[in-house]
Amino acid sequence: MPRHLAFLRAINLGPHHKVPMAELRERLEGAGFTDVQTHIQTGNIALSSTMRSQAKVEAALEELLGEWRGFEVPTMVRSPSELAALRKAVDATPPLLAEGARRYVAFAKGEVSKDAAQALTAYDATPERSRVVGRDILLEIDTAFTVSKLAGAKLERLAGTPLTARDLKVVRAIDEKWSTT
Repeated sequence: MPRHLAFLRAINLGPHHKVPMAELRERLEGAGFTDVQTHIQTGNIALSSTMRSQAKVEAALEELLGEWRGFEVPTMVRSPSELAALRKAVDATPPLLAEGARRYVAFAKGEVSKDAAQALTAYDATPERSRVVGRDILLEIDTAFTVSKLAGAKLERLAGTPLTARDLKVVRAIDEKWSTT
């Protein structure tokens, strides 16, 4: 049975978008997913399913979450081997800013076009840089994420697709926990 890694966007960040992980695991198992695990409270899920298509898994999770919680939760799904490859590619990417800048991975829901990739690479208005790596985006920030000008809505506008960002430390932990290398 295929193993999938799902990344939920914008949950547990404020009082109106709460998704309790224990309840989520129960609901996913009740919906037929197996071997459901979560990592921290930001919507990182590993699960198995008879569904092979990542798009179908994304749609099933989005439907379940929308019906259960009453709000839209864009979901990005990757295979364990895709996550391992992404981590290796990000780790092999030279620093985009000075040493000490924090790195994040923004998982893309749809394709980042060539024009969008060029716009992301060209952005240099603030101490933040980005590069498309595979189908996702490496974001490097030399300021607090919460005051970043590039992260969030601006990054999504430039990318042309919904995104959900994770600190590279979290991506590494998930890769070590759930990926096959």
